[in-house]
Amino acid sequence: MSANNTDSAIQPNRRKLVDGMGRTIVNLRISVTDRCNFRCTYCMPEHNVEFMERSKLLTFEEITRVVGVVSAMGIRRLRLTGGEPLMRKELPVLVRMLRGVPGIDDLAMTTNAFFLKDQAKDLYDAGLKRLNVSLDALNPEKFRDVNRKDCLKEVLAGLARAREVGFTSIKINAVAMRNFSESEIMSLIDMGRSQGFEMRFIEFMPLDADKIWERDKVLFGHEIVELIQKKYDLVPIDNSREIGPASEYDFVDGKGKIGIITAVSNPFCDHCNRIRMTADGKLRTCLFSTSETDLKALIRGGASDPEIEDAIAAAVWIKEPGHKINLDSFERPERAMHAIGG
Repeated sequence: MSANNTDSAIQPNRRKLVDGMGRTIVNLRISVTDRCNFRCTYCMPEHNVEFMERSKLLTFEEITRVVGVVSAMGIRRLRLTGGEPLMRKELPVLVRMLRGVPGIDDLAMTTNAFFLKDQAKDLYDAGLKRLNVSLDALNPEKFRDVNRKDCLKEVLAGLARAREVGFTSIKINAVAMRNFSESEIMSLIDMGRSQGFEMRFIEFMPLDADKIWERDKVLFGHEIVELIQKKYDLVPIDNSREIGPASEYDFVDGKGKIGIITAVSNPFCDHCNRIRMTADGKLRTCLFSTSETDLKALIRGGASDPEIEDAIAAAVWIKEPGHKINLDSFERPERAMHAIGG
């Protein structure tokens, strides 16, 4: 992406990030804050949320140092997440810093878009070129019900501003919940087709702080596809899940595509190529990990880059084969989604 990234090939004397199942890790999701101005039902409790103290968050310099280490090990793609990442002050500064790390080919961000109207231009000018926007409903009442905030107009204004300043790659992420999403899917699809957004539907996962998740509350991927096909013809994109988590489909009429992330009904764990770092510097090798590697303690304890590299490689080597949602042995992670990073 940046002028510095002239050679994305891994140097032959550098270790690749490969786990014990032979999966090569090329994707790092970086949470920059656990704070959020929404209280989405599938992510956070409505009241009495305890957020991290600012001193516990990794600094921009510490984040960039970790990225420098993992880029030498084969990480090529970064995504900034939260909480709501735009609640972290001066985020464009971090974007510029990460753009300057050799070997990083792709830098994206996931956001609820509430603050995007005011920040889109600075982020774009800093080098951010891809956005994933969380938007579960276009009906204002249903939007308020799921996000516990009455601000759909602000979110749509943020999306409009992002397009205006030059963002051409914008995906809309909608969590698919039974008895909620069925009436919203087609309006989201039509908005995406008319405005050039790629819609992605994500099966509701057990990461809600209120622990209301039940399998019966999941609207499954095949049901979403069947609903869409009542109006539009779709054609599957071959091998899409080997590139990312979504099963992708083109519209036969050529007006865009959609992605379905079947994390519950048909997990993509066999092809998982990502790891996560929380805002307080804990490395997680799976969204549902029950253990973490404390990179912040290493950094602030004076560890060298090779020592940090060894810790990351050791954690990745024992990366979980899968998340076990569909097994009796499944164990929820202690952190809710906002504290892990989307």
